[in-house]
Amino acid sequence: MNGDPTSRRVLETLFGMESGPTLQPRPPVTRGHSVARRVLAGLLGVTLPERDPVPPDAGLEPSRHHHATHVVTENARVPRRITVLLPVLGLTLVAVCGLTLLALAGVRLGLPAVMIGVAAALVPVTVVVAVFLWIDRWEPEPVKLLLLAFAWGACIAAITALLTSSTPETVGGLLPGVGDGSKVSTLVTAPVAQELAKAAFVLAVLLLRRDEFNGIIDGIVYAGIAAAGFAFAENIFYFGRAFAENGFGTGTSGGLITAFFLRGALTPFMHPLFAVLTGGALGIAAKTVSRATRILAPLGGYLMAVLLHALWNAAATLGGAKTFLNVYFLIMVPMFIAVAMLILLERRREQRILQAALPEMIAERWIAHSEAQLLSSLSGRRAWRRRARRQSGRRAAKAVATYQDSVIELAFLKRRDGDPERQSEVLDILRTSRAEAIRLAVNTNV
Repeated sequence: MNGDPTSRRVLETLFGMESGPTLQPRPPVTRGHSVARRVLAGLLGVTLPERDPVPPDAGLEPSRHHHATHVVTENARVPRRITVLLPVLGLTLVAVCGLTLLALAGVRLGLPAVMIGVAAALVPVTVVVAVFLWIDRWEPEPVKLLLLAFAWGACIAAITALLTSSTPETVGGLLPGVGDGSKVSTLVTAPVAQELAKAAFVLAVLLLRRDEFNGIIDGIVYAGIAAAGFAFAENIFYFGRAFAENGFGTGTSGGLITAFFLRGALTPFMHPLFAVLTGGALGIAAKTVSRATRILAPLGGYLMAVLLHALWNAAATLGGAKTFLNVYFLIMVPMFIAVAMLILLERRREQRILQAALPEMIAERWIAHSEAQLLSSLSGRRAWRRRARRQSGRRAAKAVATYQDSVIELAFLKRRDGDPERQSEVLDILRTSRAEAIRLAVNTNV
């Protein structure tokens, strides 16, 4: 096909791609995982690949012959049950936690109030999640992991905080027959438990899916999505309780409208703000070679998150309106602006990383020169996919999207000298998806 001039013209017209040598994908290369990693992955609903030992010199040299088989050792066959059953157990655990929270809220508030709470909580969480997805556009994280992050925050992190904290905002108000919690619990137990529960998912991704964790932005995105899920679950109760006690509100009492203004309009990013301090610090640890930084950065980020959370709880529960507004405008808003500026700088850095990697990829003939401009901008990538879908169908657009994602991932892997085995796998995906896009473009226009 690559020698056919018609195919080349069709390819350049439809996809902005130059046809190159057709390379066969390499077979999967696998090696064993420890039992601890398998169990933790199962509880999180993450499926680990089956893996065998690979030679230390495995690199990016393209495979020139198709291999029909690959070796699977006894060690690789054993986790078959684990990779099937433990993800199911993990998802079951998430579902049980979520249903438990809804049941507790239903007993305390009643079903109508819970439904009102869910409807109201959907508004701020939609905005928050959309912002983090926008942050993640340059090097998108797997959708399954993002969904799992949200489920973790909304279910497991929320019920963990409920079980380990007796703050008046959680246990005292949610469980029937339990009074208000102590001030010490509000300032200590809640921040420590909640920030640890939210950060646990980010740490798990860093340990179990290191290939999907490329730096500060990734840590911020995973932490922010998990915190959005946590805030969503919390808001269901707050909004539902406000409606159950005071309806939509009157001139003398705060109801749903007041609660929505305070939590949904004024502070929708409060939990994500705390969480991204730890997530960003884990991102720093992920890209450093210093052992001290790998330990001190996450610890420092976590302590900052706890202290900021404790300060916010103190202002919201112990101080008056003046104290609350002072803390909000003099501390929280400047902190939010500082974090937002850091995110914008890191997002721009991700774009530069990709742009810097493209010339080498062109030289290696992994991508075509005509594709560089399309790949180096979000609008170019989006227009490329739209054109592929319009002219060659959904499968072609999906192949182009996979190709784009593999180019981006390979750029980041090479930037941080990532696992050679993973680089080889991504390069094979790049070649396969590129060949598929070419095939579909040519077949559509034959």
